[in-house]
Amino acid sequence: MGANAQTTVQKFVDGAVLTAAQQNTSAATGVPVFATTVTRDAAFGGANKVLAEGQTCYLESTNVVQFYDGAAWATVGPTAAPTSGLVVVKAETAFTTSGSVTADGVFTSAYTNYLIMLTATGSDSVASTLQLRVGGVAAATNYNWQKCEFSGTSLTAVRNNSQTSYTYGVVRTVSISCILELFSPQLAAQTNFMARTADNASAATSPVIGDVRGNHSTAAAYDGITLTFGSNSTGTYTIYGYGKTL
Repeated sequence: MGANAQTTVQKFVDGAVLTAAQQNTSAATGVPVFATTVTRDAAFGGANKVLAEGQTCYLESTNVVQFYDGAAWATVGPTAAPTSGLVVVKAETAFTTSGSVTADGVFTSAYTNYLIMLTATGSDSVASTLQLRVGGVAAATNYNWQKCEFSGTSLTAVRNNSQTSYTYGVVRTVSISCILELFSPQLAAQTNFMARTADNASAATSPVIGDVRGNHSTAAAYDGITLTFGSNSTGTYTIYGYGKTL
């Protein structure tokens, strides 16, 4: 949590004392600053500060300014619109001896399509999966995908539908590098996926290439994601938005 981050939004009543610390926080930021959507939601609401249309905040987790439109939080976006290429919406995040990572509040109307770069090394060879999330809850139905895997001179192909998650690869004991692309996850429409992986069957001298295409056929808008892999995996991931303007 940064130096300007808050956990409450002050409400004054007649006779209340305005302290120097409270005044300095307001002067330093201009708008409330929160580490995540969780601390934002905890600060706004209830008797202390009733959530109302027009209120604003800044989120450190995604580096965006948001405003409440009377029904939901909407994103103003980064201060400078991207001119081309990719824009980081979730900074490179490391994980150690973990079986999954979760990122909420990363898919917004600021971008239509997204890219995730993942590198990981595990202690067991298990399927690596993706689930979309909204409001902190993962969607666990209607994932469909087609996979082609090239290992040596062999090609393996498999198709699965109506799954509980989207399988994008396998985190093995050597390493995996993966590029995941998501199309329109934040829109109330089908979300399509493409995954390209480079991993190793048993050693660095035995590379394996994976190509997986699929979709989540539920027409729903999502703001987050969960990535799962082996129970004892270590690596990093970064989430980017594809710029929409020239």
